[in-house]
Amino acid sequence: MNEKDLVVIGGGPAGYVAAIHAAHLGAKVALIEKDKLGGTCLHRGCIPTKALARSAEVLLEARRAKEFGVEVTDVRVNFHQVMSHKAQVVSRLASGLEQLMKLNRIEVYKGPGRVLSPQRVEVKGQEIVTRRILIATGSVPASPPISGLDLPGVLSTDDILELKELPRSLIVIGGSYVGVELASIFSELGVRVTILEKLPHLLESLDEELIQLFTRVLHRRVEVKTRAEVKAIEEGQAGLRVIWDGPEGEKESEGQVVLVATGRLPYTAGLGLEDLGLKLEGKAIAVNENLETSVKGLYAAGDVLGRHMLAHVAFHEGEVAAENALGRPRRVDYRVIPTCVFAQPELASVGLTEKEARDKDIPYRVSRFPFAACGRAMTMGELQGLVKLLCHAEGGQLLGMHVMGPHASDLIAEGALAIRLGATAKDVADTIHAHPTLPEAVREATLGLLEGAIHFHGRTG
Repeated sequence: MNEKDLVVIGGGPAGYVAAIHAAHLGAKVALIEKDKLGGTCLHRGCIPTKALARSAEVLLEARRAKEFGVEVTDVRVNFHQVMSHKAQVVSRLASGLEQLMKLNRIEVYKGPGRVLSPQRVEVKGQEIVTRRILIATGSVPASPPISGLDLPGVLSTDDILELKELPRSLIVIGGSYVGVELASIFSELGVRVTILEKLPHLLESLDEELIQLFTRVLHRRVEVKTRAEVKAIEEGQAGLRVIWDGPEGEKESEGQVVLVATGRLPYTAGLGLEDLGLKLEGKAIAVNENLETSVKGLYAAGDVLGRHMLAHVAFHEGEVAAENALGRPRRVDYRVIPTCVFAQPELASVGLTEKEARDKDIPYRVSRFPFAACGRAMTMGELQGLVKLLCHAEGGQLLGMHVMGPHASDLIAEGALAIRLGATAKDVADTIHAHPTLPEAVREATLGLLEGAIHFHGRTG
């Protein structure tokens, strides 16, 4: 019998990374996927939205071309080509994943997997015997208790990525990073966008100062309504009418289409977990620090854990789960998790916010360096935003880094590494940064925590 060392159920970020990593460690691996390799991230999340974000970014650059001495005429959106570009990017990456499975000798089974026991999995009537099993079945869009969700034109975050025509107007229910990203993208493409968020602020988990700065910028092209509790969606004159309660009573907003971006839920349907007596926490699979479930030999990783629903966290969990399943003890580490919002402008955050530092009674200092004082940002014409750093008031270790501005999602890596290694502001400041580059803004912010920034004179907090 061809017994496997590891069977992975689910081919998304956690699952395919776990399969490849296990194969690198010499294991015989099978991967079961009922849809397409790459999961939500590749087909309905991270990658397609970032392809759309790039189209919106190019459009914005074309409109500003004259500022840089470049004459561009007839700038307009070809939405069919925008979606074609998105599809091509996804297709190329999906093909690459298929090839990686072959190169790493991972057997791929297409169809839904069902766990019969900690050593047996069934897929389309075929039984696979294995030493260990990893569940990485991901998540699905959450449906809030709002009437009218079944009306034509009400879209999930999956649906909106398959639009054939650009809508005239869009109402986004939910102000998390997914809702904000899509709102920003479609507004740049010329759609009239309204965001309805029930909490007091958009992007509630990010640094409060950056949220306020970002919201002011976003307000220039997107109507933002916070403390808006959506009650119902109805048919209206312009397409759909969303009824919501706000601080001043009942209100309504109209749009051609409505996007429901109120989060995602772990997906475990059809796995047969109830027959195994596996412990759940709500809809999520409960695991220990090694990502092993309550059933010995059965592991889980990714969105199905209901913890940090981010692809890069799923990558980490997939590697950790694979190592533990193969007898190489390793604990999952959530201490440093960067968060990125691919809007205009970009936002990125890692480590503690000021509120979190205050809540934990950690003494801290703050420094800010604006991109308006960064030479590279000025050459790019990207003067909005800043780098904000928090460091321990006594030891000097970096505690948090928060960025709004050009390439924030790239810049945050330096902060993540510095925080993980316990680096101080002086460690970063003493590191020579290339000139002229955007990372110089990070170094200048660390100087603000020491003797003072060189290219900016202002408050450090």
